[in-house]
Amino acid sequence: MYMDIKKLKKAAQIYGTPLYVYDLSVIDRQLKKFKVAFNKINNYQIHFAAKALSNISILKYINSLGLGLDAVSIEEVKIGIRCGFKKEEILFTPNGVNFSEIREAVSLGVKINLDSVESLKDFSNSYPNQPVSIRINPGVYAGGNENISVGHLNSKFGIPEERLDEILEMELDKKIKVTTLHIHTGSDIIKDNDFQLGIKKIFSIAHNFNNIETIDLGGGIKIPYFEGDTETDLDNYAKIIKDELKKFKSKKGKDLKLIFEPGKFLVSDSGYFITKVNYLKKSNKNTFVQVDSGFNHFVRPTLYKSFHDIINLSNPNDEKFEYSVVGYICEKDTFAEKRKISKISSGDILCFRNSGAYGFSMTSNYNSRLKPSELCIHNNEIKEIRKREEFDDLLYGQIDIF
Repeated sequence: MYMDIKKLKKAAQIYGTPLYVYDLSVIDRQLKKFKVAFNKINNYQIHFAAKALSNISILKYINSLGLGLDAVSIEEVKIGIRCGFKKEEILFTPNGVNFSEIREAVSLGVKINLDSVESLKDFSNSYPNQPVSIRINPGVYAGGNENISVGHLNSKFGIPEERLDEILEMELDKKIKVTTLHIHTGSDIIKDNDFQLGIKKIFSIAHNFNNIETIDLGGGIKIPYFEGDTETDLDNYAKIIKDELKKFKSKKGKDLKLIFEPGKFLVSDSGYFITKVNYLKKSNKNTFVQVDSGFNHFVRPTLYKSFHDIINLSNPNDEKFEYSVVGYICEKDTFAEKRKISKISSGDILCFRNSGAYGFSMTSNYNSRLKPSELCIHNNEIKEIRKREEFDDLLYGQIDIF
């Protein structure tokens, strides 16, 4: 979990704070780690989950690495096409959208992945017997937080197993042609057994579909957020999948292609969210570190209770004291509670690690605050890839009727 403190301090000095910085060499490292673990599986493709980080410079870089794209909105589809992703390597996986959005995606030539019988019926009426992917709800509760566990029976995502007969009947009547089965049980999955349950379920279901060509296993790979933190055992994950592929071929005589959709795994550790300390505010039980940002810029600690290691870039090696790092939003806005950090003074620059995934992509203008800039480090150079918002950006699109 190496970080270039000098480079990050320089970025803050040149471009100000708050800001996001992405080290592209970390994306390379994570991709290599994935490929090493799956080197004994031949026919697979990686689709980057665009919702994790959708800056066009990052997407173009990821496209240059030979990856496809997982898109969950028609806007992500269009951005992906503009960034150079091949249309046949973009998988559109909407949830509950108006069918006009699906129709537009079909017209753009990307692959369609539907997660309800209802949307499949509309699809079959408009595009009879056309290839389609379907998302299965495996009935597995997995993931690091209830907000990101999406494969359990009470989840809005995916087609439950008890409705598969309806789909098989539609296929028998040549209304649809299911060529891909998709599963995504959640994010930050630690337990190998959770992966195994989902994988076994999707391969078992695949035996029922005669036109099946591909299994999409989604994402969910857990990355460590601090030294000593847990992470997914990729080697064991790959072994479970390889065993299921072998069993399927033995029974059906067919090799299946695999798709993986890592988002956080590829970009989380590449990203750093950088803020500046405004004040240290002392109370009876706390020393509050008040920074020039809030959950409008980095919502994961508030929304998911996620842990992000905080480094004092201005004073990284001093004695550590206990602080609560808070933002400037007008409600509870805590980044870290009673955290041991190197001695902090007003004006210091703080860095939140593992901020590359679902950081900037979840920013807002809450409290009428401006969104931060984004930078990347590529070939040892710092490059700006999104300008900091200005006041007039807040008013863009608003209509003054008085």
